[in-house]
Amino acid sequence: MLHFEKDQVIKQLKKQIKINRHIIGVAAGSGLTAKYAEEGGADLILALSSGLFRQKGLSSLAAYLPFVNSNDTVMEFGLKELLPRINKIPVIFGLMATDPSIHLEKFVQQVKEKGFAGINNYPTVGLIDGKYREALEEQGISYKQEVESIYLANKFGLLTVAFVFNKEQAIQMVDAGADVICVHLGLTTGGKLGSKHIQSLQTAKTLAQQIFDVVTERNPDIIKMVYGGPVNKPVDVQFIYDGTNIDGYIGGSVFERIPAEQVVLQVTESFKKTNEVKYDELIEKIISGFTTTDDYIDFIKRYISLHYKDEISLNEISEILHVSRSYLSTLFKKNVGVSFTDYLIDFRLNRALEIYQEKKLPLTIVAELVGYQNYSQFSKIFKKRKGMSPREFIKSNITTS
Repeated sequence: MLHFEKDQVIKQLKKQIKINRHIIGVAAGSGLTAKYAEEGGADLILALSSGLFRQKGLSSLAAYLPFVNSNDTVMEFGLKELLPRINKIPVIFGLMATDPSIHLEKFVQQVKEKGFAGINNYPTVGLIDGKYREALEEQGISYKQEVESIYLANKFGLLTVAFVFNKEQAIQMVDAGADVICVHLGLTTGGKLGSKHIQSLQTAKTLAQQIFDVVTERNPDIIKMVYGGPVNKPVDVQFIYDGTNIDGYIGGSVFERIPAEQVVLQVTESFKKTNEVKYDELIEKIISGFTTTDDYIDFIKRYISLHYKDEISLNEISEILHVSRSYLSTLFKKNVGVSFTDYLIDFRLNRALEIYQEKKLPLTIVAELVGYQNYSQFSKIFKKRKGMSPREFIKSNITTS
């Protein structure tokens, strides 16, 4: 059985952040997911009881209902399916610290003895509010127990990944010694079983940054990640990263449930229609599969990520999608939280900074590579957005070593 020293794990995670700028955690409910997540470059595997329910075609919320004992479930499939299949990266135990049937300190010690590299506070009462939350706290079932579990795990030398929902919880977890603070943005939206609650990407980004400002002030060395909510595609994660000090992303449904839903559906349909198999162009394929307003938003974001170097407009995209420009504009602003134009500008400017940092090309060329043929226009927009010229910003914020 592999053994991970906490200091070495943190050192490796920070090395990956330095190399790739960000790290990825995958909440896996099966050995299959864990195995291929590791091969795909995941840095952490989280064993969460919700993952097992996702594998059964059920909502992640099932982990909050008395169908099974969460800690027993995680221990069983973690030992049988995850630990035997993971060779290089740590597996984190999703610990339900509010479980009244366990002695918390002894159970944390048992988690370490069984070979898990760390713990994460899940299922967390942070997702519960209202009268039910009040009733739980009256019975001593509260977030304080989750903070205590992080403190104990830290004492036993386990890596600690703390889900937080606000500044106060973040401060508590920092003081308890958490190694990773992960802002939980709510249940993942998207797919067949995703949450229907809509929170814009901009709202999620603002919340995360507000929490991480407090975290950084208290302990600048803590690794900062986000989880769930409206962040369910690579382009969404990029939006969250841009202009922030966020170090990584943890996902469950986005790596396990949503891909399975899409691929199994498409593969089954293709076998059903073997005499009609054909590979359409990407745009035609996407448009033919549109069923919700989210599909239009996803298309726009993907289109920008592919064509930001070119001259593009919402008029052009509306013609491709055969819907009105005003409809797309309203839809995009409602779901993302910023206008199409602002999203495109921010995307281009952040790509420009990445290109400069990686290639050290002249800024005139960098401007052309992100869609601005006129450097003065690029510089003017950059200064308006960042408060200083590109050269001043690079001098102040980007190392040249």
